[in-house]
Amino acid sequence: MKAFVVEKYGKDGARAADVPEPTVGARDVLVRVSAAGINPLDKMVRNGEFKQILKYKRPFVLGHDVAGVVTQVGSAVHGFKVGDEVYARPRDLRVGGFAEFIAIDADDVAPKPASLSLEEAAAVPLVALTAWQILVERAHVKPGQKVLVHAGAGGLGSTVIQLAKHLGATVATTANTRSEELVRSLGADVVVDYTKEDFSKVLSGYDLVLDSLGGANLEKSLTVLKPGGLAISVVGPPDAGFAKQLGAPSVLGLVMNTLSRKIRKRARALGVRYEFLFMQANGSQLRKLGALYDSGKLRPVIDSTFPFDQTLEAMAYVEQGRTKAGKVVVSMVPDGE
Repeated sequence: MKAFVVEKYGKDGARAADVPEPTVGARDVLVRVSAAGINPLDKMVRNGEFKQILKYKRPFVLGHDVAGVVTQVGSAVHGFKVGDEVYARPRDLRVGGFAEFIAIDADDVAPKPASLSLEEAAAVPLVALTAWQILVERAHVKPGQKVLVHAGAGGLGSTVIQLAKHLGATVATTANTRSEELVRSLGADVVVDYTKEDFSKVLSGYDLVLDSLGGANLEKSLTVLKPGGLAISVVGPPDAGFAKQLGAPSVLGLVMNTLSRKIRKRARALGVRYEFLFMQANGSQLRKLGALYDSGKLRPVIDSTFPFDQTLEAMAYVEQGRTKAGKVVVSMVPDGE
């Protein structure tokens, strides 16, 4: 089958290739891929940023978001059948959405939301799961709390705004001038145009900040939190909780704590907290999120769609920061359909 694989780590490490169709285990469903979402995580994995933790055996197929049609069901799988339209964020070490077929653990799969096309559904899993795991599992956001979402027009930010509003929060976001109308339509109550204002000078008293930019932006984010508030970053630096999540040796947890020592020390000095989140595959959560899409509480935001043979160009488009809003999707519907 045709696929895009990582042959070596680095910017030029991915290429088109013909690879064998995946083997289907007893707990797997085989999915004919219709569409796949492009995520910054694809670039990070391609570049080897997690190679000390995620031990991929090269060459491996890239792609962390997928939507398609079930073509085979493992002997121990219940709840899925051939012909079902599904979506998933396959678990780490089993990614591979940039291909004609992918075998996915059934626990990571959910029925595609009926209201979404397959291309729309492919834009959802990673960002929706990340939003859920931040707002519901980690932060336990309650009605009336204040949430700041950075980069609100992006794939993750646009999803977090909507879910936070659904949970009853007051939501602020950073965006540029051209994106203000979009983020307000998604539910943002306060919009800080980062081209004109410094968010840390105009915001205060927030319960939660979601940071997807890192560096100085993360450090400033700590200052807008109220005492006891929480800043969660999806770009790092990682902490010991990440090593524990991956089941890594305790020494790696010490290394990660060293990497995040500065930001954690700064957080303590301000009386706030810092955590790193690396989302996990979860089909059960995708079912809950699917109901929110079908009820109109959430909607995907898609910047553009590329054909399958332009997957590397689609990755470059995202990597170069050319997206205006939302996600980029690769359409992989087989010829003739």
